[in-house]
Amino acid sequence: MNKHTWMSILHGVITIFIIVLLSSMILALLLRMTSLTEQSISFVILILSFLALFMGGFISGSKNQEKGWLTGMTTGVAFTMLVFLVQYLGYQTSFSVEQLLYHAGYILSAIIGGMLGVNIRSRKA
Repeated sequence: MNKHTWMSILHGVITIFIIVLLSSMILALLLRMTSLTEQSISFVILILSFLALFMGGFISGSKNQEKGWLTGMTTGVAFTMLVFLVQYLGYQTSFSVEQLLYHAGYILSAIIGGMLGVNIRSRKA
């Protein structure tokens, strides 16, 4: 992988973290200001997570303009590794089986986003 590919992956990971941080802030405000509970919005959180990974893969694929599946997969794996490192180093716990399944879905979502990002970008050119 060349420098351009790594920069597109970095753009994708940054996009994921921006979406996750913004949606976390909005959901935290909703939880604080309303009578909603975490259990009542758990499905919304899951959907937002998949959308964030999809958008990150899409951005990285459209910036790289080739091998969208590989770019999306690398973006998803980079996000998963960063989450794992924070969880392992910060909280001294590893992934549970449920978390592994979620992250496999996240990586798949980023792969699909990367493939669509390459194809949509190449059609406009």
